[in-house]
Amino acid sequence: MALTGLLTFNILNSIALLLLLSLGLGVIYGMMKVINLAHGEFVMLGAYTTVVCADAGLNIWLAMLVAAPLVCGLVGLVVERGLIRFLYGRMIDTMLATWGLSLAMIGLVTTIFGNTVRGVSNPLGGFTIGPYQTSLYGVFVILLAVAVCALLWLALRRLRFGLILRATMQNPDMAAALGVSPPRIYMATFAIGAALAGLAGGVLAPISGVSPGMGAAFIAKAFITVLGGGPAIITGTGLASGLFGSVSELASFQTTPVFGQVALLLVAIVMIRLLPNGITGRFLRRSV
Repeated sequence: MALTGLLTFNILNSIALLLLLSLGLGVIYGMMKVINLAHGEFVMLGAYTTVVCADAGLNIWLAMLVAAPLVCGLVGLVVERGLIRFLYGRMIDTMLATWGLSLAMIGLVTTIFGNTVRGVSNPLGGFTIGPYQTSLYGVFVILLAVAVCALLWLALRRLRFGLILRATMQNPDMAAALGVSPPRIYMATFAIGAALAGLAGGVLAPISGVSPGMGAAFIAKAFITVLGGGPAIITGTGLASGLFGSVSELASFQTTPVFGQVALLLVAIVMIRLLPNGITGRFLRRSV
């Protein structure tokens, strides 16, 4: 019984981490149709922001939940204004540009901090499930993922800004005719996606080694999750995270973490073959 409880907790934690990693990419790709190959580097930047701020004496919670998304959101705003806005509608060019951006970010961070692994201490202790010891930080990650999804859903469905954002993405010409500035909405959307990636990086900092190349470990899983979820940003990403996170954790528990990643990829291939438009491209089409 205790082992079942531990496995359930680990599955929920895996789902929550995958969801946090994928939401920012879901916002940028799902709403703007921009394939951001630098998404992993925004996660990395958020992790480094957390480490630097914590080392400077800032409270770890403020570093993770405020500083990391704020810095990445500002960087995302600059990137959209200086690079991405010239490439809308040119998918291949956008992919090449963001790939070059990812290489530049890795090189810059390596130059500043060196190619060494850094990190911050886990701010929470542990608890027991029967004879097994696990971390309270996992509970925080699960609750944070739920809170972020709820806030994002409320923003897109209930707030005026969210309605304007969705309308602009669906019909920018009509939005412009009604007095909305589509370039500003694009800028804000990209900044929000970058901030969510930075938040994921900040959350990862206490439980993962922080290094310039850490983003490469997450970008593939995030893309698979977003594609598997389909057009609905929150519902689709949440359902795909639940499926892929469960499969990965169960396979890792039965075998090894490497096979867990292989199992995730195999399930993604089968699902995309059966549902080429993703889960919400076939079901729950009216969801956000």
